[in-house]
Amino acid sequence: MRLRIIVILLFFCSGVSAAVIKGYVKDANGKPLAYASVYVKNGRQGTTAGVNGYYQLSLTPGRYTIIAQHVGYAKMEREVEVGDQELSVDFTLTIQQVSLNEVVVRAGAEDPAYAIIRNAIKKRKEHLEELSHFSCEVYTKEQFQLRDYPKKFMGQKVDFEDGDTSKRKMLYLSETVARYSVKPPDKSKVEVLSTRVSGNANAFGLTLPKIVNFYENYIVAEGLNPRGFISPIAANALNYYRYKFEGSFMEDSVEVNRIKVIPKRKYEPLFSGYIMITENSWRIHSLQLELYKTSQMEILDTLRMEQLYAPLNGHAWVIRNQVLYPTVRLFGFDAFGSSVTVYSKFDLEADFTPKYFNNTLMKYNEGSNKKPSDYWDSIRPLPLQPEEISDYHKKDSLEQVRKDPKYLDSLDRVRNKIGIGGILFTGETISKQKRRSVYNIDPLIRSVSFNTVEGWVANLSGSWVKRFDSTNFQKQFVLRPNVRYGFSNGHLNGRLQAHYQSGGRHQESIGLSGGKYVFQYNNANPVGSFMNSFSTLLRELNHMKLYEAWYARADYSRQLGSGLDFTAAIQYQDRRPLSNSSDLVWRNVKERTYTPNYPTDIMSAPMDPHQALLVSAGLSWQPGMKYIEFPDRRMSLGSKYPVVSARLTKGVKDLFSSDVDYLKWEMGVKDDLQLRLAGMLQYSFSAGGFLQSDAVQVPDYKHFMGNRLILANGYSNSFQALHYYRYSNTEKIWAEGHLEHHFNGVFTNKIPGFRKLNWYLVGGANALWLDGNKHYSELYLGLENIFKLLRTDIVWSFDQGSFSGAYFRFSIRGITGGGD
Repeated sequence: MRLRIIVILLFFCSGVSAAVIKGYVKDANGKPLAYASVYVKNGRQGTTAGVNGYYQLSLTPGRYTIIAQHVGYAKMEREVEVGDQELSVDFTLTIQQVSLNEVVVRAGAEDPAYAIIRNAIKKRKEHLEELSHFSCEVYTKEQFQLRDYPKKFMGQKVDFEDGDTSKRKMLYLSETVARYSVKPPDKSKVEVLSTRVSGNANAFGLTLPKIVNFYENYIVAEGLNPRGFISPIAANALNYYRYKFEGSFMEDSVEVNRIKVIPKRKYEPLFSGYIMITENSWRIHSLQLELYKTSQMEILDTLRMEQLYAPLNGHAWVIRNQVLYPTVRLFGFDAFGSSVTVYSKFDLEADFTPKYFNNTLMKYNEGSNKKPSDYWDSIRPLPLQPEEISDYHKKDSLEQVRKDPKYLDSLDRVRNKIGIGGILFTGETISKQKRRSVYNIDPLIRSVSFNTVEGWVANLSGSWVKRFDSTNFQKQFVLRPNVRYGFSNGHLNGRLQAHYQSGGRHQESIGLSGGKYVFQYNNANPVGSFMNSFSTLLRELNHMKLYEAWYARADYSRQLGSGLDFTAAIQYQDRRPLSNSSDLVWRNVKERTYTPNYPTDIMSAPMDPHQALLVSAGLSWQPGMKYIEFPDRRMSLGSKYPVVSARLTKGVKDLFSSDVDYLKWEMGVKDDLQLRLAGMLQYSFSAGGFLQSDAVQVPDYKHFMGNRLILANGYSNSFQALHYYRYSNTEKIWAEGHLEHHFNGVFTNKIPGFRKLNWYLVGGANALWLDGNKHYSELYLGLENIFKLLRTDIVWSFDQGSFSGAYFRFSIRGITGGGD
């Protein structure tokens, strides 16, 4: 109500009235032209017609030339006199007739399209810079609908909890109004003025109004293709596309050429369709382009793009609208959608304050998601369709029902049914919606393991998650109890871990844990319990080396801003050695027996009982960090620069009877370099050492993340064939490096038949060096994206420069070998 009063007051105080022009845009057969562009000639105002061709445009009194335009149709102009009354203006567009009369193509001669494209490529950078400084208003509407879906998915009933059993349903619907500003060379910012998500009054629609700019060489589409897609007028486009001239047409005394775009090869990141280029100025007039699975597109089956440009003044052309049509068929789900973006109120001479552009790329204004329905009805340039109106009404009503405590209780009863599959394989989740609490119970398959120290192990764990804010999921408290029993040595262990996360603008977290528990000598847990069980029982290779300790630990972290993060920890351990207590095997391996329960590479006997008090602090910095800023928090978007980190760890002597006395340091740098068509290069380099090493126990050595199991460890910071403790050390200086290149189809998409699988080549190298001239390295080559989940590698290991073996490794997306 307050907002409505303010709007009315401003309306009368301004002394300026506005009238609405409305109507339909249809073709010659009376069929609606969805998302046709309607705008004022050489003016800033514009809108887009809906799916049914209906549009509406608010203008102050005066005389205007209104233009209606749709890709593939001849544009139409209407002179109108706007007063203070509503005005109805309809448009009937005819299919754009192209002419080939003036073009003579001789046999064997080059198609005229190539000369046009070459000219467009020459002018590409000029037109790119033409829209490098502007400000405009953007309205975006996104919707995604289901056409079909399976009754069950992964054994679970598919239930959208909306009471609607029909196959056709709206999955997502949102609207956003924003101010989009750009300044050379690479500054941009989006201020979200209002945003709305159907059925979720507290949500923020994450719509980015960025123009899909075909004047760029590559169209970056995160999640669709890591290499990016090549523009039909990119600098190297002639290497990838064939072109066909299909004629030209005249529009406002400007000749426009229609060019068919044809990929030279399948399974390259290329577009298909049509691009319209103006004669002489060689600008993009409009385009209709599509991507398919054969374009190396991930997730989606097809993506159709339409864009329409128009002159704003005698010099510049601006984009009027952009429409994306995605479709996806996956695991029995069949869905389609649209994302319509309307650009208006362009200011090509926008004056920005000195500090307007900063590290915030998108900012949601306070109250931007709290606008009432009548506000949206008054400013929406694109009319809602009947199914969208229905979705808003249905989901908004359902949202109110879901706030009822009785409904939340009934929802919990439905969701909280416990099944044998969950208990054994997936775990169980019990939610308490009224309290914003969730209880998780880990599955038994992850709770039972075997090692030579404890024998069969029952490691029961779960968690309790308490959210403090219904809109900020980052603000929460997590409590995780853990009870562990070894049936062979009879030891009962347990710990309790607590973690609080503030979820504020500068995220802050505090962690506390303590109890009596078992630790690997490398506390980073390089050996996973699941794979170690099979290695131990089937091959008599007991890689996991354990000790027991009473311990207490506190961790603290805080984002300091501008990509700078601080972490600190203090830990006390009262350590005790453990011995093997079980010699159970499922299959005896000739001339192989279990090794003692300590790292035999660096120890000849079990360690002595001792105490250790450890204090550490670290900083990490990623320059140029970008953010999305919400009213109560920020979300990091990463940066094009590498992450630099440094850490110090001190073993404190005598305090609380601590027996350790050392100081070690570590510094590192890592980054993911997107090389577009050439793939992605990932690297991680670090160095460190002991500045003081008067009393260092084996758990406090510098350990490297080795691996002797068939399941790969994390590739970016691990070795895949290194013995776990062979190079553990207390040297004054050490260094390690990891380099990996994801080719993302650079080579595999050229192999007939094989390229249809979309399996990608990957290769890399790992190396370490110690003071004293000790060194180790390995090379590997593999295939990834196998069935979207698997990766396999062959690893060649070199110890002290000598070849020491070749090993097979595999990984499953989201699962690596280490970690307990």
